[in-house]
Amino acid sequence: MRVVFAGTPEFSVPCLEACRASGAEVVAVYTQPDRPAGRGRKLAASPVKEAALAAGIPVEQPESFKAEADRARLAAYAPDLMVVVAYGLILPRKVLAIPGLGCWNVHASLLPRWRGAAPIQRAILAGDAESGVDLMQMEAGLDTGPVLIERRTPITGEDTGGSLHDRLSALGADALAEGLRRTMAGETLVAQPQADEGVAYAHKLDKAEARLDFSQPADALARKVRAFDPWPVAEGDVAGERLRIWAAHAIEGKPGAEPGTVLAATRAGIDIACAEGALRLTAIQRAGGRRIGAADYLNARPELKQALS
Repeated sequence: MRVVFAGTPEFSVPCLEACRASGAEVVAVYTQPDRPAGRGRKLAASPVKEAALAAGIPVEQPESFKAEADRARLAAYAPDLMVVVAYGLILPRKVLAIPGLGCWNVHASLLPRWRGAAPIQRAILAGDAESGVDLMQMEAGLDTGPVLIERRTPITGEDTGGSLHDRLSALGADALAEGLRRTMAGETLVAQPQADEGVAYAHKLDKAEARLDFSQPADALARKVRAFDPWPVAEGDVAGERLRIWAAHAIEGKPGAEPGTVLAATRAGIDIACAEGALRLTAIQRAGGRRIGAADYLNARPELKQALS
């Protein structure tokens, strides 16, 4: 089987490795063009490009597939299947029709819930009890295609955007490996149409969303802190200082306390009053500093402890 793989971020790399390990011939890898990154804003290759080059696989980086020449180049690879994992481009119908078996997509949610760009973080933000990955037969709509294979995993109260990302990345590679194995063994996978009910869209994350509004319930803010670790990282105003909030959990609050008020500041954490309950901050970061625990932060701000004593 001749496979063209399309993906960009770290999430996609295990799926590329699953393609290579399956016995299929990965004839080309498509990924986003190199983008400026880091403080120097130098052009940087995507994780998928780095993995492909290390494996000696040809890499293509078109800005889009609008040009006939780009579609013709894809067709010249004569793919039996195109596997798409967090590629970052919407494929037009003319591209979907090129591979003989069409295009598969590995999507990090239990469809039709959380179609779109940020399904991992949106699931945590919403307080979902579980997530998963779907191996889907692609069609023209946004994540609307029928599902071939599904893997599920619970979302725990300790999961962050990073931990759930890593677990779903591995599950996606596992589902893809099964799909490839069964297809190359001659089996025709049965595609199950998505349900009409329960559709939700996972809109792209915006850094502006990272601001914590203490007039919201503490439970919701604790989920935001977990969902936005490692990016874009929650932030909030604590006793007049803007901090990045890396870890926090909801606790019982003080009745009648004004949201945003510091209720307590101890080695266990800094407790902030919320509309419902309180948020205990346990890992924070000052501007220009590194991530530290609450105890280290209070050592740098002794006046905060003294004001509450």
